Amino acid sequence: MAAGQAKASDVAAYDKLGLIWRMAARLPPLESFRVLDACVRHANFTRAAAELGVTPAAVSLRMRDLEADLGVPLFVRHGPRVAATSQAVAIAAAAAQGLAAIAGAVAAARPGSAPIRLTAPPTFAAQWLAPRLAAWHARPGAAPIRLDAATDLRPAEAFDVAIRAGLGPWPGFEGRALLPMEAAPMLSPELAQGRRLTKASDLLTLPLLPHPDWPRWLGEAGAASGAPRFYGSELATSDLDASVALAGAAVALLPPNLFGRYVAEGRLLQPFGPMLRGPEAYHLLTRADERRASVLSFRDWLATQAAT
Repeated sequence: MAAGQAKASDVAAYDKLGLIWRMAARLPPLESFRVLDACVRHANFTRAAAELGVTPAAVSLRMRDLEADLGVPLFVRHGPRVAATSQAVAIAAAAAQGLAAIAGAVAAARPGSAPIRLTAPPTFAAQWLAPRLAAWHARPGAAPIRLDAATDLRPAEAFDVAIRAGLGPWPGFEGRALLPMEAAPMLSPELAQGRRLTKASDLLTLPLLPHPDWPRWLGEAGAASGAPRFYGSELATSDLDASVALAGAAVALLPPNLFGRYVAEGRLLQPFGPMLRGPEAYHLLTRADERRASVLSFRDWLATQAAT
């Protein structure tokens, strides 16, 4: 049998699907089910339209046509909000499963796995993400990752998965909090050597790397009345701050959930608290209409990594 040629059993099984395809020919347009899925998820025609890139009027007309075609009500309308009927939920769920199956078959037919385009802030990418990617690539059938570490926010069409820092929400995306943004003072053992560091105010005798959260940390630590002495350079990323701290030049306010390994290795000290946590966080974003199995698998894997 030639490479890529279908087996006779496969052809026979496919032939049995003829009845299903003849039934499908009498179904409403496939696009109607995609719109239905968005409307059921958002419970709002305007938000569904924003996700789909069409007008709310077009979504409303499409759903009215689908209701007329099926002969059953799909939504109970309450002003801008809509409540899906049980029939709408069942049809949308079945349509989503069917579309996912088609997407999976198409992905399997393509030569090799398409890379997942991932964008993340440089510090997060270097300190948390990159060390974990080897475990992802060790998984059977894992899609390749194209990582873009950027300080600026990439446009939506430029990525499949994004890590963004802030409070959210991000319209048009499904987001979940991955890690809280943290901050605690860290310094090298060399800088701490011979110094008495028993209370937060003792840090005021050392040069501090500029950071917008120092007033908050000093206030929560009970040292707000002191006058801090700041290191001469204000640096662009926490990675650069950590480099200065590792060199013994100043105390850096760093996130323990990204730089804790330096403390565990004894290269930096985290002498005392409190540790600032939130309210902002690193969020994991995918498009609200994302259905590709490889992207969803990578998203769920990242969430599991953060949870453990």
